[in-house]
Amino acid sequence: MLSKLDNAPEMQLRELRRQYLGLSEADYIVRKVIYAQLDDAPLRLLDTTTGLLCDREAQICAFKLSTEYKGLLSFIIKHADIRMERIKEVVAFYFRCVMLSHMWEGKEPLLHEIKDKIVYKLNPVDGIAKLRSFCETARDTGYRWAWIDTCCIDQNNNAELQKSLNSMFDWYRHSALTIVYLADVPALSKSGALTRSAWNTRGWTLPEFLAPQIVLFYQRDWTLYLDDRSCNHKESFIIMGELENATGIDAHALVTFRPGMAGAREKLRWASTRVTTVQEDVAYSLFGIFGIHLPVIYGEKKQNALGRLLQEIVAQSGDITALDWVGKSSEFNSCLPADISSYKTLPCALPSLSEDDIQTSVSRLQNAVDIDVALKLYSLLDNLGAPHFTNRRLRLPCIAFPVTEVRRRRAQDQEAYFAYEVKASGLRDLLITTEDKLAQFSRAKPTLQTFLLVRPWDPYLLELPDFADNLQGMDNWSVRGSMFHDALSIFSSETGPIDSQSHSRALRLIVRLGQPFGAFLLVRQRGGEYKRIASDRDIIAQVKDVANSVHKMHVRTLEIS
Repeated sequence: MLSKLDNAPEMQLRELRRQYLGLSEADYIVRKVIYAQLDDAPLRLLDTTTGLLCDREAQICAFKLSTEYKGLLSFIIKHADIRMERIKEVVAFYFRCVMLSHMWEGKEPLLHEIKDKIVYKLNPVDGIAKLRSFCETARDTGYRWAWIDTCCIDQNNNAELQKSLNSMFDWYRHSALTIVYLADVPALSKSGALTRSAWNTRGWTLPEFLAPQIVLFYQRDWTLYLDDRSCNHKESFIIMGELENATGIDAHALVTFRPGMAGAREKLRWASTRVTTVQEDVAYSLFGIFGIHLPVIYGEKKQNALGRLLQEIVAQSGDITALDWVGKSSEFNSCLPADISSYKTLPCALPSLSEDDIQTSVSRLQNAVDIDVALKLYSLLDNLGAPHFTNRRLRLPCIAFPVTEVRRRRAQDQEAYFAYEVKASGLRDLLITTEDKLAQFSRAKPTLQTFLLVRPWDPYLLELPDFADNLQGMDNWSVRGSMFHDALSIFSSETGPIDSQSHSRALRLIVRLGQPFGAFLLVRQRGGEYKRIASDRDIIAQVKDVANSVHKMHVRTLEIS
């Protein structure tokens, strides 16, 4: 058709050229869309129609031989004004991919074992049988492309491994379907079998389920679990109820999950009971859940991998709840746990105040607290920086209370722990249990060591409701900090009188500071930095008399190693 245009009159030729695109131009448009589509896809995919493992170019070649491609080219050539959305729809539909979530068992086939081989012709033993059944199930469900972590990643290529582990969550999230294979759930199983599956205990299966929008569960014989033939098992009340019972994760959260820093402490609890074959994977498997990209360094050991993850969470979000744990301290930093299991225990539920309680307490404090001292404390806290790590050292904004006495007491039924009665200036007496042996001292018999009980600073105590909605979706501490500072400037001025609203906010802060809080026990090291003393339970402290203790609240930023 286009070749005949050379004999057409000049005016007619220009008009026809305006209406029609050339083959090369059409191909260029489609290829751009293909590359954009595959940018969020795995590097290698299994072609379920041929049984061959295909790299990126092989996938594109397969598309260019398809009827979809030919039809798209023809349509583009004839319709120069075609909408780009239409091209994207055709390309996206063709490259729809099915991901597999499973447990590694025995000998799984690796890349070099299936490269250039037809999966359907391989001897169906060990992991090959699972691979074949997965490809057949994906094909029979109507999908051409499939991905499995055993043989679709070159484990010996460090650059590819880095990219794959940092991209895997997005691959599952963009998948057309994720198949969960339950090798330990027999055929014809009744409701409850999923709850008992070991699949619920593995580290990598947590993001593999949370990420995708559409999931189907298959039993050992590759039949649908509970014979549920619906399009998406995430919409099954029964199946999601089983997962909630098995994982301790709310069913609504399982279905509506979004990656990011919000609810960091709760997400760490979800992972606290999971196990991985490779110790570093306990941290690497969580990168996608928090939307974090970090180097993958196998051989660095679990504490280092987990430490890097946790410091990134604190650095990006300023969320101090990641420091809320019980157990053993990490060698990475004493403010971080040695093991993910330290997040298994729910944070201590501290009493909350009703608005009536706050108003009553504010009225009592009106004449009991020096308002200038209260306003100064508010300003100091408002200007605190974000918690952050530098060379593994945590700079922690906090309110510090000097410890004045430590006395050892026999710990009941805990031979591995020491129990200590601890007194601190301005705080009620505490009983703390720890594996660490502490120096005993009192005012009468002082020690050269400096001990502090500190309250990690939480800027939400400043109570700025005007920005509450905005803050829920903000992970950037610096933006939050500037908003707190701007909000305070609304109510006060360095050169003018401070209005009653500033008085009220300062007094409301004092009321909240008088409530029980989770504390850290710190001991100063020779280099001037501090070390956190880990405990087997939450340390809950409370100010003795908040009205008379305001001046004892030392606002500091401490360096903790």
